[in-house]
Amino acid sequence: MAATQKTQSTHRQHRHDEAVMADLVRYTALSFATPFPVPFGAAILDSRTGALLYRGRNAVKRENDPSAHAETRAVRKACQKLGRPSLKGYTLYTTCEPCPMCMSNALWAGVDRVVYGATIADAAVHCRQIHIPAREVSGRSDMTCGMDGEVARELCKGLFEHPRMRKAFKTWGTRRP
Repeated sequence: MAATQKTQSTHRQHRHDEAVMADLVRYTALSFATPFPVPFGAAILDSRTGALLYRGRNAVKRENDPSAHAETRAVRKACQKLGRPSLKGYTLYTTCEPCPMCMSNALWAGVDRVVYGATIADAAVHCRQIHIPAREVSGRSDMTCGMDGEVARELCKGLFEHPRMRKAFKTWGTRRP
């Protein structure tokens, strides 16, 4: 009976994660109508209630800041909103697997869990990446958080394939040669 309850809970969590990711993809895609389209979006939700604390998109080009990745910006803004440097009790959702900088930031913030859609390899088809998986970054740390990857992966990969995004990649200094 306990195994059945755990399985039901896992299925419920997966359905919730997919719904959050679908909402995040829709939010991220709104950037396609702006001068700075991006396929990278992140959201921070209360792990217990599912309440949205903050969501944002990559702003590297808009802010001329190479560290303005969606995940880093979301963590920064969420911590400011809470008035503390800890996101214990919160889950980070992101349309793409966090790069080493973003994963490290999530670990330092103490998020409970990271949920991502597309992989670093998926993103690398369109723009340069540091090929160190988020799980490896987490595994080399004495800080821990749960991780669920490739949630709604195809939906997230679609952000990279959008015609407006394909055109934008041609202007990025980090585009694939």
